[in-house]
Amino acid sequence: MHTYLVGLGTGLSLIVAIGAQNAFVLRQGLLRSHVFAIGLFCALSDAILVCLGVFAAGKLSRIAPWFAEAMRWFGAAFLILYGLKAARSALAGGDALRAAGQGQAFWPAMGTVAALTWANPHVYLDTVVLLGAISAEFSDKQAFAAGAITGSFLFFFSLGYGARLLAPIFARPRAWQILDMVIALVMWSIAAKLILG
Repeated sequence: MHTYLVGLGTGLSLIVAIGAQNAFVLRQGLLRSHVFAIGLFCALSDAILVCLGVFAAGKLSRIAPWFAEAMRWFGAAFLILYGLKAARSALAGGDALRAAGQGQAFWPAMGTVAALTWANPHVYLDTVVLLGAISAEFSDKQAFAAGAITGSFLFFFSLGYGARLLAPIFARPRAWQILDMVIALVMWSIAAKLILG
């Protein structure tokens, strides 16, 4: 259960960061446009990438024993930088997310979310590389992957369907500042755990 919860928390902390994909999901949720299909697409895409990271990274580390150690240090460095970026965004402020305009037709909307998901290099760093590196610290990789995948499903459907509740809050730059600072602290705590082993 501990490994599942770590996977859940890690997955959520990575996915909640402000990004183009999340902005699109939130916007579609505000417009109540194709929310289920978009949420399902994002969550299933994450599930595929999480499994690649958690299970492929483990096999590779058996073939190349140095790989897990390299991934651990790369993951820690990436998390520290990711946290710095979030902290800088929190200190700078000024970001606010506003939905505007009309929802797209179904296929153009799905094409947009596919591009935002699969053409984004950060999604590979977050799910395949970073979650793969963190999962190397646990013997029960299935539980870690299940937790991270659960986090994806919870997040995307909550974001899509809860968008109307969140809209007034995240129309204010201060809300994004608080969220970014929380993300920075979570990233740094995970990096510390990786460094300390």
